[in-house]
Amino acid sequence: MTVELFVFPPSPRAFKVMAVANHLGLDWTLRMVDLPGGAQRQPDYACLNPNMRMPTLRHDDYVLWEANAIAQYLALLRPESGLLPAGERARLDVIRWQFWDLAHLEPAYTPFIFENVVKPAFRGGEPDASALARAEEPFQRTLRVLEAQLGENRYVTGNILTLADFSLGAAFVHAAASRLPLEPYENVRRWYADLAGMPSWQATLAAAEMPAQAAA
Repeated sequence: MTVELFVFPPSPRAFKVMAVANHLGLDWTLRMVDLPGGAQRQPDYACLNPNMRMPTLRHDDYVLWEANAIAQYLALLRPESGLLPAGERARLDVIRWQFWDLAHLEPAYTPFIFENVVKPAFRGGEPDASALARAEEPFQRTLRVLEAQLGENRYVTGNILTLADFSLGAAFVHAAASRLPLEPYENVRRWYADLAGMPSWQATLAAAEMPAQAAA
């Protein structure tokens, strides 16, 4: 049976697992979870993911939720890819940055994507200027860490593409629509341009396209 990914494609959390699956050339099936329509709260989905969030993976009789865990599972299906290194210290470095993604990067960019994308596209609201102003300092502080790391490496953990790049790179998929203040971060912009140029990334971007009103 093919891998099934239950996702809402515009979400960065969905994007990272879709992009990994595409990069690995896996045989996988997209199962749409209509978040604006409340599909995540339906009993048939809640029995797969009790958090009533996405993404969720189902592979035969195995079910897994949490995006970075799913990304690791997918990488283990193609260990020769090197996305999750075999060496203990190299693997832990990748996992460290996946934790950093959840603890630091995601909270830093979420106000921008919520105010500038989610509200206009799905809630019919206007961005809250005060919320965006409060988000500026944490975002800049977080991006300085990533900028310094990428000043020493082509990719997040070195010169080889890993899951760390997919986990962190998904944050910037809707950078323009989210109005992320990326101008000072030359290394981040260079790194993301490299990711965005990959065929697997382009294929995933097509599936993750935001509604037209969000990109305006």
